[in-house]
Amino acid sequence: MPRVKRGVQHVKRRKALMKRTKGFQAGRKNLIKLAQTADTKAGAHAYCDRKTKKRETRRLWQVKINAAVRALGTSYSVFINSLKKNNVLIDRKILAQIAENHPAVFTKIFEEVK
Repeated sequence: MPRVKRGVQHVKRRKALMKRTKGFQAGRKNLIKLAQTADTKAGAHAYCDRKTKKRETRRLWQVKINAAVRALGTSYSVFINSLKKNNVLIDRKILAQIAENHPAVFTKIFEEVK
């Protein structure tokens, strides 16, 4: 059986790894073993932080809506409850944008569900 030389694949894998770890500090950017662990951990953190980003964004929307509703004299929970009772299907993202950029429109929505 002839010998299989894997030089091309080997170099390609290493090159891709080095590209992903470019910008890391110390040996984590240019030593293969350190770069491999750094790449694995970076991927794990990226995965977790994509989930965290969603949580933090939703919390920010809630803070914006709460600030706008408090200015109108009620609380966030009461406002959201009244939205649900009146079957208003505007999600928190859109409500936060309206509250921040169009306070007059937000006040009208608030008056409708009050």
